[in-house]
Formats: sequence, structure tokens, C-alpha cells
Amino acid sequence: MRSPRRCSRNGCPRQAVATLTYVYNESTAVVGPLAAFAEPHTYDLCEPHARSLTAPRGWDVVRHEGEFEPPPPTTDDLVALAEAVREAARPAPPRPPADDQDATGHPNPHTGRRGHLRVIPPNH
Repeated sequence: MRSPRRCSRNGCPRQAVATLTYVYNESTAVVGPLAAFAEPHTYDLCEPHARSLTAPRGWDVVRHEGEFEPPPPTTDDLVALAEAVREAARPAPPRPPADDQDATGHPNPHTGRRGHLRVIPPNH
């Protein structure tokens, strides 16, 4: 399942609820609701970082005045969750056949599995 977007600030583990965009030609930092998609020249921020952001001297900060809320789950998120539940409910894969093990349950040195390959013993 896709994980929620996290705050861009170093070391911050919180979920992002706002997007910071710099408008360089107007010397303005704009903090608004979380953008639908992460863009290369924007920064996702958690609520504390979005509320406390300051800009360099001479710059303006335009800040969203409403509540910053995490985005609702998308259809993709719900489908991914359903797939994860189905995967967890699947029965465990069957154990290897008895001829791949010796009497103690250890792999038979003459036959066995190596990852996804099966070792075939040479003809005697």
C-alpha cells in the first residue's frame, strides 16, 4: 500500500497536510492545502511546520487561513488496502515434498530447492 506523504523537513516523521511553493519573481512563499500530487519544486509540510514557517527578510508569506487536513484516501489507497488484506488471508504455501528432506527434516543433500530452482540428483 502506498504510504502517506511525509513532511519535507529533515527528521520530521509527521504526515504532510500542506504544500509550500516559492514564487521567486515575487519574493513570496505560499503555504496552501496539500497539493494532489508531489511536484519537484514544492515542499510538503506537516501542520506545525506549515503554521510556523517564516520567510527571509523582504519576502512575504501567503498562508492558507483554513484548517490543514490530511487528504482523504483515494480509490487507489482503498484498492491497495483490499489487496493487502487478500494477500494476508491467503493460506501458507505447501511444505516441500518429503523426498526433498531426510529423516530429520533437513534438506536432502542429493535433492532440494535452491530459491526458485529445484536441484535434480545425477543418475547413479
